[in-house]
Amino acid sequence: MPTISRPDGAVIYYEVHGSGFPLLLIAPGGVSSQVEFWVRMPFNPITELANDFTVIAMDQRHAGRSPAPAKAWSYADAAADQLAVLDAAGAERAHLMGGCIGCAHLWNLVKTAPGRIAAAVSQNPVGLDETNSPGTFYAMFNETVRVARAEGMAAVVKAAVEQTMFVLANAGGPFSQRIHDEPAFREQIAGMTVEGYVALIIRFRDGMWPADGGPYFTVSEEWMRQCPAPQLVLPGSDPFHPTGIGRKICREAPRARCLDVDWKEPAKAQQTVETVRAFLKEHTPA
Repeated sequence: MPTISRPDGAVIYYEVHGSGFPLLLIAPGGVSSQVEFWVRMPFNPITELANDFTVIAMDQRHAGRSPAPAKAWSYADAAADQLAVLDAAGAERAHLMGGCIGCAHLWNLVKTAPGRIAAAVSQNPVGLDETNSPGTFYAMFNETVRVARAEGMAAVVKAAVEQTMFVLANAGGPFSQRIHDEPAFREQIAGMTVEGYVALIIRFRDGMWPADGGPYFTVSEEWMRQCPAPQLVLPGSDPFHPTGIGRKICREAPRARCLDVDWKEPAKAQQTVETVRAFLKEHTPA
């Protein structure tokens, strides 16, 4: 499958499946947002939608097969990566579907390049409401910092080599996959001071989950009230994906439609797929 090289040295992996109007998928998984995560969802849009759309799936930088430099997280970098993938796939316009953190990416991409997005599906959107706090999202980095401070950089490297997927084990940090894959990068991280590494992790964390980013992290409430893209919302039901944030979008975004929170139940899964398919077809340009 293809990759593209980015100006800062990142390499972004993507896949193309099926045919029809393009649909870019931005996977769940937080730091570990990668193609593989779709198989863990109530339905896999790659297999369910590739008969009707050209489905473009990608590993975000730092995840899976998309190595990137050890620097603070930036949604601007991520949006540029996503647009570069659309360019490489020959997609002048596309639908979007995001899961979990993929929704924060999705909103940011609509904000960045509204003319290129026809419609968006937000599955289990992340966000802040009265049921959680920024600390809910910061907690996954606590073990990263603790291991570095308590046991040193050798322990960080060891943890990363043992488990590459940050969302499953936080000790190795957000650069775990590349630490595992590339000996030279492993040496670079091992050679950092604990203080320098911890400061980098905090900047990375704050870039991914900005405490001053409002309930949606990447766009303002005012922007959501003017969101130009039609949006189908599949609300979540846990602290990372609070039901309230999905319902808030549906109350306030001018072109939003909301499914019931039980959309993911086995008895409703196929109905949900058909609703997503119909929504995307409805908003596919002639």
